[in-house]
Amino acid sequence: MSFMARLKREWRFLRGLTRTLGRVRSIAADSPHLLTDDLEAAVDRWRDRPAITFEGTTVTYGEMDAIANRYAHWAKSLNLRRGQVVALFMPNRLEYFAVWYGLSKVGVVTALINNQLAGLPLAHCLNISRAAHLIVDAETSPVFEQARTLVEHPLHQWVLGPANGDQRDLVRALQSCSQLPPDRAVREDMTASDPALLIYTSGTTGLPKAARITHMRAQLYMRGFAGATGAKETDRIYIALPLYHATGGLCAIGAALLNGGSVVLRRKFSSRHFWGEVVAEGCTMFVYIGELCRYLVNHEEDPDEARHKIRLAFGNGLRPDVWPTLKRRFRIPEILEFYGSTEGNVSLFNFDGHEGSIGRVPKWMRKRANLRLVQYDVEAEAVVRGANGLGVECGPGQVGECLGQISGDARTEYSGYLDKAASEQKVLHDVLARGDAWFATGDLMRMDAEGYFYFIDRIGDTFRWKGENVSTNEVAERLTAFPGIDEATVYGVSVDGADGRAGMAALVADRPFDPKAFGDYVARELPSYAQPLFLRLLPALDATGTFKIRKMDLVADGYDPAKIKGALYFHDPKRGYVKLTRSVSERLAAGAFRI
Repeated sequence: MSFMARLKREWRFLRGLTRTLGRVRSIAADSPHLLTDDLEAAVDRWRDRPAITFEGTTVTYGEMDAIANRYAHWAKSLNLRRGQVVALFMPNRLEYFAVWYGLSKVGVVTALINNQLAGLPLAHCLNISRAAHLIVDAETSPVFEQARTLVEHPLHQWVLGPANGDQRDLVRALQSCSQLPPDRAVREDMTASDPALLIYTSGTTGLPKAARITHMRAQLYMRGFAGATGAKETDRIYIALPLYHATGGLCAIGAALLNGGSVVLRRKFSSRHFWGEVVAEGCTMFVYIGELCRYLVNHEEDPDEARHKIRLAFGNGLRPDVWPTLKRRFRIPEILEFYGSTEGNVSLFNFDGHEGSIGRVPKWMRKRANLRLVQYDVEAEAVVRGANGLGVECGPGQVGECLGQISGDARTEYSGYLDKAASEQKVLHDVLARGDAWFATGDLMRMDAEGYFYFIDRIGDTFRWKGENVSTNEVAERLTAFPGIDEATVYGVSVDGADGRAGMAALVADRPFDPKAFGDYVARELPSYAQPLFLRLLPALDATGTFKIRKMDLVADGYDPAKIKGALYFHDPKRGYVKLTRSVSERLAAGAFRI
């Protein structure tokens, strides 16, 4: 790298870091200044500017605040007290943000329920929230009705739409509520350590857990991205992510509304409508997560993809194989990839846009950063400890678990889940010094000599086969590079008589699948231990609302042809990939193949 290129990189890093730290430095757990105060200050400053546009309707900051105030007075009319919970179970819509913003004005906590849930998972989220009131709309009310018998406590249902039976008409109730702000005295004695929201994990490997989001943590999200993105009053941020998730509902909202900008909100993501709406609305940024960017890259060419005004795309989970195509094909000047988790205390920003990296910690900053990579034993499912009982830190290029040191300041605090036992399971003690405590992210990463971090895989997804650790994430990246493979997810399955777990890939193809050509490609691109032993073809992969693939059912199905409908293949050591019929399965169980 030339001197000028290095200088430019360092300038971009320092610019982003300075902007971000400048917005979060004053946040403290004991501060009486709440997230609500941040938002009300934004309303006072930009009252007449557009705040949110949704399906052709735009509200100003002042109008948004008036909606929020009605919800605050509604909560007071129900005698809801500080710290009590109201559950919000709706898709993205114009009022969504205003609902929880308004409830926070009177100290009420909002549980943001994934609107894709139904049945037991939905009831589970409501049960652990202990909410006495639930806000739904015409779309989600029938879903709740079907799960109602599974809810373990009385729950009043308030509908933004036609109400029937014992349902309560929220539209009518709000009409009698004031649009003026509630008295600030109602929040007296509250501090930033008080809870503001409950945000749930995605539940890809089990039932969702409720993360406790304090005012301080929400401020870190919103203020942090208001600084990191460098957003201005003239910026319009396109949000097609669900607002029940922190990336869309806090990070992107904060970047826009704490800087006087505006949000263009979509009910849900559509690759077909994406660029047309971005152009029509004059958007200058968009937020992404998971596979959203790959869906855009895989979509056919759109005339609007070169007509936009996008200057920055920001988010997390952008796969390294998609990154360069996204940037060059769509002519996006800057990509800001970040790393973080809803409940965790580790955050990284890739301020200088180094492709494939989730962020950087230069040597001069290392002592001030609270994260470390520690060697991890995949088989033992534990960090590696030396003779002294302490963890063994990774060197450059080594893969290990990312840990975040827990201490007293806002940026390293760990608030955990509502479930105290689940919270404690994520904390490791005596890792690098006696008496220390670290949040275990559950993510494997590596760091290079320049301090760039690279995501490798989730612990539990990585498996061991033929004495080697196999990263499901890295293998999936290589498989999707094969022509005709739209999506791929990789996981480990147990094979009788074999040590470890063998690789299995679920594939979505957009053309007839050629097992011979695919097998030749896999043999060229992957080492033998990483080559999937089994393949499964599916019409689509089941994903969460934030585009995380649900592997739980795939792992449970294994490679049993009696359980699986559709094409199933086994890698015969002599013939390559062959159809996994019942006969082949029986021979495999009998040990006829040397795998």
